[in-house]
Amino acid sequence: MLIAVVSVGVLGPSPAQGSEAAAWAALRQGGIVLFRHANAPGGGDPAGMRIDDCTTQRNLDDSGRAQSRRIGEAFRSRTIEVGAVLTSQWCRARDTADLAFPGRKQDETAFNSFFSDGAKGPAQTAAARRILADWRGPGALVVVTHQVNITALTGIVPTSGEGVVVMVEAGNISAIGRIRP
Repeated sequence: MLIAVVSVGVLGPSPAQGSEAAAWAALRQGGIVLFRHANAPGGGDPAGMRIDDCTTQRNLDDSGRAQSRRIGEAFRSRTIEVGAVLTSQWCRARDTADLAFPGRKQDETAFNSFFSDGAKGPAQTAAARRILADWRGPGALVVVTHQVNITALTGIVPTSGEGVVVMVEAGNISAIGRIRP
C-alpha cells in the first residue's frame, strides 16, 4: 500500500476524501505528498512561455511564497520525514518546493503541466501513476505539481498550495485526506 498527499491544509473532510488527521498519519508512515504549487496569480502561462526562463512564466507572489514556507513548517513541526521531493519544471512549482523543502527538489517531467497541451495528459498521467505506485520510501514522497495533474490523478480540484493524501493500491489512487498551508 502506498500513500500520496497533495498540498497542505484541510478543507472540510468528506467521506471520499478523509480527514486531515488521517492525511498526517499516512505521511508519518511514508506516504506520498502531491502539492499543487502555491499561489501564482492568473491561470495558465503567458504566450511565449519558456520552461528555462522564469521571467516568461506565471510565478509565485508574496502570498505564494508564504504558503510555501508554511508547507515546510507544517512538515517540520509534525516531524514528518521527507524521503524525496519531486517537482514539475515550471518555476512556480520549483519555487514552492525550494521554499518548503530547501535543497531537496528533483525535477520530474511526469509532473509538468499539460494545461496548454491536453494531448500530453494521458501519457504524463500514466508516468506519474507509475512513479507513485513504485514509491517505497523511506519517508514521505513530496510531489509539487499543477491542478491539472492532480485532478487527472485523483479527480480532485485543489486550490493553490493545497494537498491531498492518497493511497495507491493496485494502480488505483484514492484520497485519504486534504491539507492546506
